Amino acid sequence: MVWSKKPWWCQPWSIALTGISLLSGLYFVFGLNWPLFMLGAPIVVWMVFFLGVYPNVAK
Repeated sequence: MVWSKKPWWCQPWSIALTGISLLSGLYFVFGLNWPLFMLGAPIVVWMVFFLGVYPNVAK
């Protein structure tokens, strides 16, 4: 399994927790408007890649 070789800060739970925390912080700072979407899009892409694509490619 790919996650057993990664440090604690690169585990699925830490990636999800960091992404959700950043998105929540952006929501509380900017509300539901364009800065949330502009700053949140790279975070969502990062989470989808590391939680969805990377484990399937690194088998």
